[in-house]
Amino acid sequence: MQRALVLGTFVAALALGLSSAGAGPRLDYAGVALNVLPPGQSGSLAFPPTSTDQLKLYDGLTPLFDKVGDGDLRRYFKSARFGLEGTSTRVERPRSGLRIVRDRWDVPHVYGQTRGDVMFGAGWVTAADRGLLMNLLRGPGRISAIDAPGLNAFVLATSARQFISSAQTEAFLAAQVGVLRRAGPAGRQMLADVDGYVAGINAHNRARGLQITPWTRNDVIAISTLIGAVFGAGGGDEARRSQFLSALQSRLGPEQGRIVWDDLREQQDPETPVSVQRSFAYGGNTGEAGNAVVEDGSLVSTRGDVPIAFERRQMSNALLVAASRSASGRPLFVAGPQTGHLYPQILMELDLHGGGIDARGAAFPGVSLYVLIGRGKDFAWSATSAGSDIVDEYVEILCGDDTHYRYRGQCREMETFEAGVLKGAGGAADERVVFRTTVHGPVVAYARVGGQRVAISEKRSTRGRELLSARFFADLNANRATSAASFLRIASRMEMTFNWLYADDRDIAVFTSGRLPIRSAQVEPGLPTLGTGDFEWRGFVGAERHAQAVNPPGGAIVNWNNKPARGFAAADDDWAYGSVQRVELLQRGLGARQKHTLASVVSVMNRAATQDLRVVEVWPAVASVLKGGAAPTQRAQRMFDLVEDWRNQGGSRLDRDLDGKIDHAGAAIMDVAWPRLADAVMTPVLGRLVPRLAQLMARDDRAASDGSSYGSGWYGYVDKDLRALAGNSTQGAFKMRFCGAGPRVPEVSQLDACRVALWAALDAAGADLAAAQGQDPAAWRADATAERIRFGTFLPNTMRFANRPTFQQVMTFSGHRPRR
Repeated sequence: MQRALVLGTFVAALALGLSSAGAGPRLDYAGVALNVLPPGQSGSLAFPPTSTDQLKLYDGLTPLFDKVGDGDLRRYFKSARFGLEGTSTRVERPRSGLRIVRDRWDVPHVYGQTRGDVMFGAGWVTAADRGLLMNLLRGPGRISAIDAPGLNAFVLATSARQFISSAQTEAFLAAQVGVLRRAGPAGRQMLADVDGYVAGINAHNRARGLQITPWTRNDVIAISTLIGAVFGAGGGDEARRSQFLSALQSRLGPEQGRIVWDDLREQQDPETPVSVQRSFAYGGNTGEAGNAVVEDGSLVSTRGDVPIAFERRQMSNALLVAASRSASGRPLFVAGPQTGHLYPQILMELDLHGGGIDARGAAFPGVSLYVLIGRGKDFAWSATSAGSDIVDEYVEILCGDDTHYRYRGQCREMETFEAGVLKGAGGAADERVVFRTTVHGPVVAYARVGGQRVAISEKRSTRGRELLSARFFADLNANRATSAASFLRIASRMEMTFNWLYADDRDIAVFTSGRLPIRSAQVEPGLPTLGTGDFEWRGFVGAERHAQAVNPPGGAIVNWNNKPARGFAAADDDWAYGSVQRVELLQRGLGARQKHTLASVVSVMNRAATQDLRVVEVWPAVASVLKGGAAPTQRAQRMFDLVEDWRNQGGSRLDRDLDGKIDHAGAAIMDVAWPRLADAVMTPVLGRLVPRLAQLMARDDRAASDGSSYGSGWYGYVDKDLRALAGNSTQGAFKMRFCGAGPRVPEVSQLDACRVALWAALDAAGADLAAAQGQDPAAWRADATAERIRFGTFLPNTMRFANRPTFQQVMTFSGHRPRR
């Protein structure tokens, strides 16, 4: 067996162009290269062992909490080195010049004599491993490309509903071919890559006798927009949020209503954690001559009762430790995208070599001609969603009817976009997808402004040019990043909005990408823009003004979808850039020691993966107010003590003994008490508008079966308000004091009134728990089974809740090519 392993490794080395004497150029500079992608590489409905084998690795790490040792890394992650390690399980040769070797995890190692061979091979293995999923994505990809109002492409992709596109939709997609051709040699090379990839998909399907409509360039273009529209965009909810401003001003008066609205959106909270300490000013306009406020209750979607807001998904997280804080003297990289858990897994792994391509990592089926998150010869990269403001809503002044609007002094007729037919499900009728457009984009709603009926249109800066961003991936797969500086240059060409993380054997770096509009100085980004033509975008932000850093003074770069840098304003649809962010769980762990190893960084990530953000970061502010007065009941005091104890033990939601219950009673108490505590803080000012605020940002984003949690919530509201009220140090305190506000008898202070409300909220939660689980608070338990990660309809297997990346890399490099 040992001899077979050695022989297999030697053969793989030869296939990669290495000699046994080391005379050839070195290809793999990794010191440690590991990754994991649950549940497994296979997406087959026959459920071979490789459909679930990585689930066991992922789930096995979780109960270690922060006690991950060096030996655990190779126990709970698999090798991510270039080439095959060990013996192959099967070999395919789909055409001359191409060889595909599968390892024990079923990961395809694609070796091509030419770049075209590699692209063909990437298409072949994608069709083999994710054929079902990628065909489900074809229609929804078209929905995302055209920004069809009221339709969530990601939800459609997972619902298996079929979309039959029109000739107009296909022409819209095909226009991106012209965009690529105008991009010069790099764009034309990408078109050739797409063609090779599509040929590989179709060849596989023909060879297997599958009756699938042949793939085209348009399919690849369509699916590329899913990444941009679902994970790589931000903004575009101005009308709905301005309607809430109108409601606040009706309740509190124009001045006080605006103060509260500005407090709640937390656009520039000085306490919010950032990944780059240097200031990069963006989105701070204060002029409002070019804005409008939508009247409360007047906003109606063009699709009737369909919610106007589009919930985007956040990718995460990344922990990069610089050489100065690494025990080995080499940077440490623990990072990956958090894209949710499905079966087939929405990501797949590839190892691509040949024709100038050398890369290994994860890719999105349908655009997997390149590795999207992974590693090159001597560097690794990853991404988290930045959510930067690249989408704006415009108020279109109507001319006489709903189909004409005023632009640059003239009345124009809206165009009609005949997108296609969305097939019905469960006996429902088919739906024609038709919408109107203005010069700014699709019309998503109608409303009133100043008593006048208006249309609301939406403009996205990346619409119709998503595939152009693939230049970034093409360059990384070709190893054109030869230093941190060159990586930043390459990342600056990515137009979707992500935080891109990089590490090699010397440097760590981050760049926040996106085609960021330069808005008129007369436009406040948080409100809808008047669509008259007087307040259009003034171009786009240059690379030097994007948040970025190389080897920052603190010796680490950490991101979990938090604010990229000081001065970088939150997008209008993100009101969660407050004083509490989940990234603090990672920052706290890394800050606990000066020098780190890969195992200690993984420990930090794994500890945070099951921690409850509310108890670790928000409870101290709640406790500081409660401690000032006596509990109303012994039960309430016992609940307080249990939550304190839970926090002191780390605040983990682990179910170590797998009895279906979270180990500590504190979790049950927090789950029931949190909504009441949050409402106790906000209700005195907001009153009946509390549910309206919850529609814009939910009170909580607690542990859930898709794995991603605590990305947003009222955590910063509760923390900042209570700290200020208690007299604790607070930077950028709210102008309004929320908890305990309102009528009070003279001798009762606002702090005392707040404390009474918080104790009452905690005691009311205790009454509910006692009725459900008995009188002893120490015996109360939260249901861990409900939080177990599930993989959708097809796969019954589950695993423990863990708030960590779907695909995760653990990397450090021991050498490097010449830097440029």
